[in-house]
Amino acid sequence: MKYRTPIALCLAVVATSTTVHAADPRYPDWPCTQAKVPEISLAAVWAGPPLDDVAGKWKDDAKVSALVAKLAARRTPLEEAQKAITEYLNSASDKTTSGKLLFAGLFETLNAQRSQVMNGLERATRKQREAADKIRTDTLALQALQGEAQRDQAKIGELSNQLTWQTRIFEDRRGVIKFVCEVPTAIDQRLFALGRTIQQEIE
Repeated sequence: MKYRTPIALCLAVVATSTTVHAADPRYPDWPCTQAKVPEISLAAVWAGPPLDDVAGKWKDDAKVSALVAKLAARRTPLEEAQKAITEYLNSASDKTTSGKLLFAGLFETLNAQRSQVMNGLERATRKQREAADKIRTDTLALQALQGEAQRDQAKIGELSNQLTWQTRIFEDRRGVIKFVCEVPTAIDQRLFALGRTIQQEIE
């Protein structure tokens, strides 16, 4: 019995994984085409009053903490989040202080979310590298089995199926990584948009 082997596909996967290099040598595990910026710069997303006097204090306000959690969640539509900001600040006795507390909380929370996503991307890259090495090793083993004078078709079939599965998982993960690479930028944009809404309300 003959088996269709995935050698060509496996070799293509390995070749692709070894030809992709990090754009910035400081971050060898960063898989995205977007440059890695470890943290959001406050100046890039906030042009309102200084936040020094409210740093860390937002957690002491239960209402602000609850609102920050809601606004920071990506499942909350941006328009709904902006409306919630407007309603909250319009009811605040001190708009400026409340706005600063709210943004300080958003800045800290979204920066932390962003770091988690980026760390996850780098962990996934390391796993992909390990997976590519395994695929390469198993592909060579399959080629060796097929080159034997007395072929063990059972072993060839088993390893061929294993390689097909490994390659499918590798390709699926690569697609997920490409999708998740957009998340840090989306977080940046969300924080900027929410910060602008807060600034407009307290000006």
